[in-house]
Amino acid sequence: QVQLLESGGGSVQAGGSLGLSCAGSGFYGSRHCMGWFRQSPGKEREAVATICPGGGRPYYADSVKGRFTVSQGNAKDTLYLQMTLLKPEDTATYICAVDEYLGWVPFRPSDFHNWGQGTRVTVSS
Repeated sequence: QVQLLESGGGSVQAGGSLGLSCAGSGFYGSRHCMGWFRQSPGKEREAVATICPGGGRPYYADSVKGRFTVSQGNAKDTLYLQMTLLKPEDTATYICAVDEYLGWVPFRPSDFHNWGQGTRVTVSS
């Protein structure tokens, strides 16, 4: 059974930094893609960054390029998101996801079928 547990959320002022972690279990990291998504009340869930095995280029949403960095642990079952230059519009619940690697880097919520509970990030102006 796949399990994902996020940690690291919190409150920060605009311009600050925050790091998120997602500890996964129940899957082979070397055969799965992992990703960070975010969702705010009244808004659709959107991809922030996704990464797949094999060393290919991760996917980043345009809104976070140059500010956020996604990475994995050595076993590829842990996911990190380093967020810098945070903006109030980054405020959301950040949710970790994992699914089987199919040969391309997924970036749509419908591409993933295993989700964590999320961790809240609040950026104040």
